[in-house]
Amino acid sequence: MPGVKITDTTLRDGHQSLWATRMRIDDMLPIVEKLDRVGYHSLEVWGGATFDVCLRYLNEDPWERLRIIKSHVKRTPLQMLLRGQSLVGYQHYPDDVVEAFVTRMVENGIDIIRVFDALNDIRNMETAIKTGIKTGAHVQASVVYTVSPVHNTGHYLETAVRLEELGVNSICVKDMAGLLTPYQAYELISKLKEKIGLPVQLHSHYIGGLALATYLKAVEAGVDVIDTASVPLAFGASQPPVETVVRALQGTPYDTGLDMALLFEIAGYFEEVRKERGYERGVTRINDMRVFEHQVPGGMITNLVTQLEEQKSAHLLPQVLDEIPKVRRELGYPPLVTPTSQIVGTQAVLNVLLGERYKLVPGEVKAYFQGLYGKPPAPVDEAIARKVLAGKEPITCRPADLLEPKMQKAGNELQGLARSAEDVISYAVFPQITKNYLENKGIWGQAPDKKGSTNSPKEVHEMDLAQIKELIQIINQTDIAEFSLNSDGVQLAIRKAGSTRESTGHEDGEVEKNQGGVAPPAPPKAGSPKATEPGGTIIKSPMVGTFYRAPAPDAEPFVEVGTRVEKGQTLCIIEAMKLMNEIESEVSGTVVEILAENAQAVEYGQPLIVVQED
Repeated sequence: MPGVKITDTTLRDGHQSLWATRMRIDDMLPIVEKLDRVGYHSLEVWGGATFDVCLRYLNEDPWERLRIIKSHVKRTPLQMLLRGQSLVGYQHYPDDVVEAFVTRMVENGIDIIRVFDALNDIRNMETAIKTGIKTGAHVQASVVYTVSPVHNTGHYLETAVRLEELGVNSICVKDMAGLLTPYQAYELISKLKEKIGLPVQLHSHYIGGLALATYLKAVEAGVDVIDTASVPLAFGASQPPVETVVRALQGTPYDTGLDMALLFEIAGYFEEVRKERGYERGVTRINDMRVFEHQVPGGMITNLVTQLEEQKSAHLLPQVLDEIPKVRRELGYPPLVTPTSQIVGTQAVLNVLLGERYKLVPGEVKAYFQGLYGKPPAPVDEAIARKVLAGKEPITCRPADLLEPKMQKAGNELQGLARSAEDVISYAVFPQITKNYLENKGIWGQAPDKKGSTNSPKEVHEMDLAQIKELIQIINQTDIAEFSLNSDGVQLAIRKAGSTRESTGHEDGEVEKNQGGVAPPAPPKAGSPKATEPGGTIIKSPMVGTFYRAPAPDAEPFVEVGTRVEKGQTLCIIEAMKLMNEIESEVSGTVVEILAENAQAVEYGQPLIVVQED
């Protein structure tokens, strides 16, 4: 019997970490049966960002992908990653949606469900855990690992014990930022094994270069399962390579028993796919390791540091690095993982750029203080909370308790279009994306280019438009001519009107290409006048995205030709960056023309609606 078991993450976290989740089912099918023969503890094949990306960019039904993989994998359990009450989305969903989603995914082939919450708020995990147990699946509850004064071994043990009391089958230590050091791992895993009577699995990322050594010490401490990826999709932001782990443990009491020849045969296949798609290997960069030193993980912060140095704004770097732990402390030491890393990082940058702390507060930070993400690990700073909330009372209940049931409404709205119960569930989680997919299936499904793109609506950077506008306002109050932000491989460059950039042909207001070759949305130029013509004021799209005339597929449009509107009134929605962005009228007047079709993909600056000003 093998001493240590291994979960393979290649078909989920591996390509999510390194290939922007762009591996298609056609890339998986030729190799899944060999993966099944390896003898892995499980194959992680679903969840995380794969669900969203399948529908949004790959013209694939994620449910059908799961069923196809299950039909080829006969021996190895299939595993998925679930964001607690957020499922595979970016907000909390009502309990009836969570229950339906978990039930159906097990029926479609999932055997092991790994559930986590970014704040380790167990309330946000309970519904998914209880439903998973009811279905008979193996439910693995995660303890999210981070570094702070309140995140210590005692905290993790207490969290694990509470999760065990819910009846879960195993515990995962989820080290999403690669912060867990080898000797800390030995202590934590040893005590977990003593304290709870459940198998313990360890998940880490190689980004800081520690994960392999951390795994070896965890193995010595008695960890039952560790996560790895095939070497072409390992290292960097992904997991350690399975080939190295297997070789390191050969001939020891922890020997995995896996076939090295078969593993390298599989690696050879994925290497060819990597070359064909044009992706680079995972690497650990110097700034990744500096982030670990400062205990500020997250791709957004890593790349922000790089950009500050490159754009002659290095004088801001020490201030930002000093400010981030202050903001994190004031927010109650949230683990710096999505979405909390962006919440803390963005507020810290705004504090430094503006020269006044919390003068400008993004909506996500307000929602955090209000309790809409869950309960922070430690109390938030009361003075800051009062300033941010401006009289609004924070909630103390479980955030999902405030949500109305949604499944029946979703079924009614999708009548005539839904082909299955799974379609309705997809719609409940991603309404517009699912509706677009169902309406355009067979149209978008053209052969992808070597990066895996199709002619579906353009991918855009996951950044709130409001934050872009706020950054522009701040930059106009400083002597900074150019501000660059690089997050998760997508670079946004904001330049003041009249500024220039040597060695590029970009005009003011344009943005750099991201590493995948897709241009993220350009922000509006700071201080630009309203666009007008004899027929009225033209309301233009402030981003690349999809135009919607109504707040929901079956709802009444916001405006029609002839509608009288006030300045600031919502005219339409641009779905972009995984957010539904309301576009407001710049003037009071009457709508005289609507220039875009409903559910049409639109470009930055494209005219949408004409309003004749009073």
